[in-house]
Amino acid sequence: MIVKRIFDISSALVGLILLSPVYVVIAVLIKIKMPGGPVLFSQKRVGRYGHLFVMHKFRTMAVNHGGSSISVKGESRITPLGAVLRKYKLDELPELWNILIGDMSLVGPRPDVPGYADKLTGDDRLLLSIRPGLTGPASMKYSDEEEILALQPDPRKYNDEVLYPDKVRINLEYIRHWAFWLDIRIILLTLLGRKLDEPWV
Repeated sequence: MIVKRIFDISSALVGLILLSPVYVVIAVLIKIKMPGGPVLFSQKRVGRYGHLFVMHKFRTMAVNHGGSSISVKGESRITPLGAVLRKYKLDELPELWNILIGDMSLVGPRPDVPGYADKLTGDDRLLLSIRPGLTGPASMKYSDEEEILALQPDPRKYNDEVLYPDKVRINLEYIRHWAFWLDIRIILLTLLGRKLDEPWV
């Protein structure tokens, strides 16, 4: 997957340079609209081979909210500005730095918080053989995940018993069908806001 890594590095570097004005605007807005906290939200996630790394995102929640790692649309801890950033995935832009330094890839399974990787057994642990991604087939299918969880009486239970196993299945299929053209297709579909259950078909 040398081609994949070269593409990741070049794309992340170009993205960081071209989007630098957007970074500045978002940072200023966060400081104005969400004072009293950092611009970035940094959290340990599980990366390739199960190694932990610190993933960076623009902060979208109130400081010291003490909430769950499962996000549900409409939660009070998500600020109005944060809701906009999350809707258009702008909060994810700092992850280009994680891609550049090798923690992540443009396309792959979304990096989980510690704990979920421990649930992977047998062939499912193949997910840990590649770098996690900024986007991927499972995150495309569940781009409205927060809305789905908001409709459930027990969001965490639904995530653990329904969403997470299906994401594992989809991401395993991605690994088994991987090709460079597939990554390009997933990136284009993500930019267009398209949703496909099986993007390799």
